[in-house]
Amino acid sequence: MMQSPDSKTRPFRSGFVALVGRPNVGKSTLLNACYGGKIAITSPVAQTTRRRMRAVVNTPGSQLVIVDTPGLHKPKDALGKELNKAALGELADVDVVALLIDATMPVGRGDEWVAKHVAASRAPFKLLVVTKADKATSEQVGAQLDAARALAPFDDALVVSAREGFNVDSFLSLVSQHLPEGPRWFPEDMDVDMEDEELVAEFIREKVLLNLRQEVPHSVGVICDDVEWAKDGHASISATIVVEREGQKGIVIGHKGAMIKKIGMEARRDVERLLDAPCFLDLQVRVRPLWRRDQNEIRRMGLEAEG
Repeated sequence: MMQSPDSKTRPFRSGFVALVGRPNVGKSTLLNACYGGKIAITSPVAQTTRRRMRAVVNTPGSQLVIVDTPGLHKPKDALGKELNKAALGELADVDVVALLIDATMPVGRGDEWVAKHVAASRAPFKLLVVTKADKATSEQVGAQLDAARALAPFDDALVVSAREGFNVDSFLSLVSQHLPEGPRWFPEDMDVDMEDEELVAEFIREKVLLNLRQEVPHSVGVICDDVEWAKDGHASISATIVVEREGQKGIVIGHKGAMIKKIGMEARRDVERLLDAPCFLDLQVRVRPLWRRDQNEIRRMGLEAEG
């Protein structure tokens, strides 16, 4: 296809964009909307995001590497400290920092604390993003913008609804304009920098969170133990759901195994889409007391912050 004269003369831009904010402000939902499909797990539970995820979004004139970070919060254990360390570490060397503020929740001390780190970031462009506009009135959104703008100096502000697709393209366009000129950091056919095994574990954990929202959310970890491919193209996957107490193990398994079966059936849909193949999913539940306070266990699950 013939390129327009403008596309030939316009410089190609590429760079890294960090999404930061308190838990549950919509970082993963915005990442999925920018990506154009489900790659980051979401749930109403705080600290749903535990692993840093980079999604590569290619446009005709740019390549954005969008980084979804764990929600910044007051840590209560070693795992919480690692999540904060991972999130704050992303501010050190990115081209754009987007601070996300939930339109439906009052701006509070937690937002102030995150905003201070954004203000201290060396990122050349700092963007305020008010999320969940579909759930708020125009008066709420306006008030939230005013309150959030007072937290730190921002270069620009944008209101979005990732679930409705409102202003997602505007977000990508605005951010692309403020990326530095440069080559692609990743090949065009690479869309995420996590291994399949890590994504499988995350999809399983999401289904645990969605089905057992009140009972065991923060005590759950998931490890993908093995992926074996058969000659006919089927994948056999074994994974371990880790909890901290025997009582939690019983809750995850459910009466006569009903809950673990439901979790497996729901997770398998996402895993088959990810691997583009039929899958057999074998789930086991194991108890590891106080694993969130054990640095070795955190490291074993791949949740230790880099650096």
